[in-house]
Amino acid sequence: MKTLLNLTLTLFFSLNIVAQDKQPYQLYNAEGKKTSYKKMLKEAGKVDIVLFGELHNNAISHWLQYELTADLEKKEDLILGFEMLERNQDELMDQYMKGKIDQKQLDSLTKMWNNYKTDYKPLVDFAKDKKIDVCACNIPRYLANKVFKNGFEGLNDASSQEKEWMAPLPIPYDATLPGYVEMMEMMGGHGGENLPKAQAIKDATMAFFITKAWKKDHVLIHFNGAYHSNNYEGIVWYLKKYKPELKIMTITTETVKDIKKFDKDFVKKADFIIQVDENMTNTY
Repeated sequence: MKTLLNLTLTLFFSLNIVAQDKQPYQLYNAEGKKTSYKKMLKEAGKVDIVLFGELHNNAISHWLQYELTADLEKKEDLILGFEMLERNQDELMDQYMKGKIDQKQLDSLTKMWNNYKTDYKPLVDFAKDKKIDVCACNIPRYLANKVFKNGFEGLNDASSQEKEWMAPLPIPYDATLPGYVEMMEMMGGHGGENLPKAQAIKDATMAFFITKAWKKDHVLIHFNGAYHSNNYEGIVWYLKKYKPELKIMTITTETVKDIKKFDKDFVKKADFIIQVDENMTNTY
């Protein structure tokens, strides 16, 4: 009787502890079924390209990016690509990776994103330590801004050097892709038809240089804002144009009120959906 009572009390307190446990995130597959980090890691090792869609200020995104990279490196040869690094920074990044310049010199020679040191430098330094190639994949922001102001015609006067920092012109472009249509709708028409074009030149450039950086029998993990790869559009659409044989896996991040309830709007938004508690502290 005493043994049964002890067992009952143990079970009660165990369940009570579990009920009080707090999780900052929950992983789901494309169909909205709960899945695990172990499963995501395993699937990442089976593809050529992993597009890790983040919310730029989300701490869970950045933590999982680092963990996935570190864990995958134990099993696979890796390459890292970044939306946050632009093509005109690639040579400087190469010098940094080879130890020819230090962080202070890098800071004096180029402007990084404001959250670079907290959110991306740990990944770059991991790659540096492990001798993993890093690709600055994005078009320089000022060139994308030319497209925003003047459409693709804004690049007509680009120098030969500037053309090396972007996808080959003219880029394929489909204004009817839902992501680009939604972008115009969200902005209420502000920015006109050039807004999605500016997005497209970024998507195309990142995709183009991902294909240039990728090597056979490697996994290239690319870190980008989730909107650049959600719904298998954006970078994914261009990757299929430039190198359709590549096997691609996508990850997206969303903040929700209750991580245990899957939001049906996220079905097939990516191969893996990270639902993060909306109360999670942001990095900025």
